[in-house]
Amino acid sequence: MELPQIWFVLIAVLWTGYFFLEGFDFGVGVLTKLLARDRSERRVLINTIGPVWDGNEVWLLTAGGATFAAFPEWYATLFSGFYLPLLLILVCLILRGVAFEYRVKRPEEKWQRNWEHTIFWCSLLPAFLWGVAFANLVHGVRIGPDKEYVGNVLDLLAPHALLGGLVTLALFTFHGAVFTALKTVGDIRSRARALAERIGVVTAVLAVVFLGWTQLDRGGVASFVAAAVAVASLLVALEANRRGREGWSFSWSGLTIVAVVAMLFLALFPDVMPSSLTPEWSLTIDNASSSPYTLKIMTWCAGIATPVVLLYQGWTYWVFRKRIGTQHLAEPAPH
Repeated sequence: MELPQIWFVLIAVLWTGYFFLEGFDFGVGVLTKLLARDRSERRVLINTIGPVWDGNEVWLLTAGGATFAAFPEWYATLFSGFYLPLLLILVCLILRGVAFEYRVKRPEEKWQRNWEHTIFWCSLLPAFLWGVAFANLVHGVRIGPDKEYVGNVLDLLAPHALLGGLVTLALFTFHGAVFTALKTVGDIRSRARALAERIGVVTAVLAVVFLGWTQLDRGGVASFVAAAVAVASLLVALEANRRGREGWSFSWSGLTIVAVVAMLFLALFPDVMPSSLTPEWSLTIDNASSSPYTLKIMTWCAGIATPVVLLYQGWTYWVFRKRIGTQHLAEPAPH
C-alpha cells in the first residue's frame, strides 16, 4: 500500500474516532430536551460528558489537520465548497463549549435556560450537518476542471444529503441515549433505555434506506459488507438495550458508527471528492495528495504521537467511568 492510500485510511480512522466519541456527546446534548425533565436531570446529562467532551473534539482537529497536510487539494476544495455549513458547524462547536462553561456562572433562570438551549441546538445542528456533508462527499458535488467547487449551497441540500443528515442525527441521538443509560442510575437510566429503543427503530429504518441508496449509487463489495455490518450491529445494539445490557448496547452502537463511516469511505475510494459533472474532474488520492516526502514525515510523527494520545484518552474514560444520578449532584455554589 502506497503512502497516499495509507493516509486515506488514517484519515478515515480519525473521522471514525471523532464520530464514535463526539457522536454520543452530541446525542447527550440533544437529550437535554428530549429526555431530561428538569434542571437537575439536565445537569446529570451534562455531567456524563463533562470530563470528556473537549477531548472528543480533538479528533476533529486532528482529522482536519491530517487532511490539510496529506491531501491539500482535497482540503482546499472541501472547505471552500462547503464553507457555509462547515462555518455553521464551527460556530456551533464554539458556542457549545462556551455554554458548558458559562451555564453555571450565574444563578438566574433565564441565563441558565438560554445556555441550555444553546447546548441543545449546537449539538443537534452539527449532528445533522456532518451527515449532510459526508453524504454530499460520497455522492459527488459540482467540481469543475480546475478542481474547484462550482455549485452553491442549495446544491448541497439534495434529498440524499438531507437523508444522510437525518441518519447521523438519529444515530448519534441513539448512541447518546445508550451512553446515558450506561452512565446514570435511577429513573433517568430506565427512561434513557426506553427512549433509545424508540430512537433506534427510527434510526434503523433511516439507515437502511440511506445505506442502500449510497450502495446503489457508488458502492462495491467492500462497502456492501460494511453496510450490512452497520445494520446488523444496530439491531444487536437494540436487542442488548432491550435486555438492559447497556455496556454491550453502547459497544454495538459504536460499531454501527464505525461501520457506517467505513462504508462511506469505502464507497468514496479511490476518490476523495468525486465530481458530479464528469469523473475526469474528480479529486483522487493521487492527484490531491502531498509529496511523498511530506507523507513520510507525517507517518513518523503519527506513529509516535498517536499511541500517547490514545493511552491518555483511555485513561480519562477509565477515571470517569462511574455512574451518576441526581443524588450525586453538588449543591449550587452561593452567588
